[in-house]
Amino acid sequence: MGKTKTSKYDVAEHLRTPEEMAAYLEACMEEADGDATFIAKALGDIARARGMSQVARDAGLSRESLYKALSGDRAPTFDTILKVVNALGLKLHAEAVEH
Repeated sequence: MGKTKTSKYDVAEHLRTPEEMAAYLEACMEEADGDATFIAKALGDIARARGMSQVARDAGLSRESLYKALSGDRAPTFDTILKVVNALGLKLHAEAVEH
């Protein structure tokens, strides 16, 4: 039996439309359970799909600071998250949670 060759899955390669990007962010926000770095990483995936240089320009950030903020290694400031979400053409929303 021959060896099976695998490659690393990159979600950014599959986020092609604004609707797919919004659905991905929504799903990640539901799964994050309060983990801001998880959300930052999801935004990083979407930013890579859109083009980091363009997102950085639109967010008013340097490309390097955008990469650092969305690496998932640390939680970015809420201000940075809002700038990136806006630059991506997305919006956050809130809804009541039933306890």
